[in-house]
Amino acid sequence: MILRSTLTAGVAALALLAAGSALAQVSYVRAGRLVDPVAGKVLTDRVIRIEGERITAVSAWTGAPADGPVRDWSGLTVLPGLIDMHTHIVDQEQTENIAEPLLTTAAEQAYIGAAHARSTLMAGFTSVRDVGTWRAFGDVALRDAIDKGLVPGPRMSVAGAYVTTPGGGGEVTGIAADVGIPAEMRRGVVQDVADTHRKTRDILVHGADFLKLIATGAVLTVGTEPGQLELSKEEIEAAVEEAAKRGTYATAHAHGAEGIKVAVRAGVRSIEHGSLIDDEGIALMKARGAWLVADIYNGDYIDEIGTKNGWPAETLRKNRETTDAQREGFRKAVKAGVRIAYGTDAGVYPHGLNARQLPYMVRYGMTPMQAIQSATTSAAALMGKDKDVGCVQAGCYADLIAVAGDPLADVGVLANVAKVMKGGVIYKGETLPEN
Repeated sequence: MILRSTLTAGVAALALLAAGSALAQVSYVRAGRLVDPVAGKVLTDRVIRIEGERITAVSAWTGAPADGPVRDWSGLTVLPGLIDMHTHIVDQEQTENIAEPLLTTAAEQAYIGAAHARSTLMAGFTSVRDVGTWRAFGDVALRDAIDKGLVPGPRMSVAGAYVTTPGGGGEVTGIAADVGIPAEMRRGVVQDVADTHRKTRDILVHGADFLKLIATGAVLTVGTEPGQLELSKEEIEAAVEEAAKRGTYATAHAHGAEGIKVAVRAGVRSIEHGSLIDDEGIALMKARGAWLVADIYNGDYIDEIGTKNGWPAETLRKNRETTDAQREGFRKAVKAGVRIAYGTDAGVYPHGLNARQLPYMVRYGMTPMQAIQSATTSAAALMGKDKDVGCVQAGCYADLIAVAGDPLADVGVLANVAKVMKGGVIYKGETLPEN
């Protein structure tokens, strides 16, 4: 069967049935305006040919083809599905309760992750890089469930577990000293260089796509400071080495200026947050080709909701100390030509609101096209998947979204996605006409 109705919570199973049969189908999308982030251009009145999961051609519209139905999106702007490079889909959304990760079973957590995955897909984010979960390998299981068609969600690249020091930014902290933390929540806690080799090998062997290193303290982890270096250069190098052996990479959570420079010199592929980056760090990232993934919307949400809901005073203080500095560092990095990929830290704020950051990126130095490219071509290149996602060209996955309005005039329109297609299957949008 071919999916003929908009996906809602009550009919989600229809999309999963459609996913299998879409492999044998030819269909078309007529785009009134097509944003091509690879070329950095906007094209008009284009037709996209889809066979199975992938695009086979993009050309000018000259009339309805005979070999498949056409979805008429001629009144909309079409883009490749968006990519968020810094999400936490598997865990609960951030609350004032620092012990929240301990209050759910693994089974309940799986349902929470599935709900978050669906919200993310419906927002037009057809791919994500999920950068850590408290309970190890829950993200691996969710990724695999989505790939098997068991639940709807974005394509996921996952970290498996945080690689962190004891009591560091990737630990559950702030609870009584005699309360034991489950072993599955400490799978990536490393004691020294040798232990880093062992633990990172274990994480990769159990299905992680890349490694997530907590190089400095964190804003949201009680008892740690964002500017404080936690992993040593030698420990980071050990993780980078283990990742390289398996053809992948490590990324580093790093707020502090020194931690950013240590991590880049040790060979990480990207820096997450980069809140207190200095001019030397920006120059180093530019020279080494490292990517910056900065969640520059987050600070406003934490301040508003955290204050309202009584989040720990320490968290609110650290957020105030990093928000403006992060945005100024981001502006400097854009001006310097540092490679930047879109990442929001969704999970701190509700999943499905991932596009809220796009206008902030324009406000702090990017053009609308650059902001769109950060969430398409740049994100795909960081993951090494630029031939598959973030593009609307022959050979790419048929991951498409459509919006009313012009995102090059107002990138904020991407917060209201009208149509979502992933792998040639409609998950949000209109009915598919008869052939």
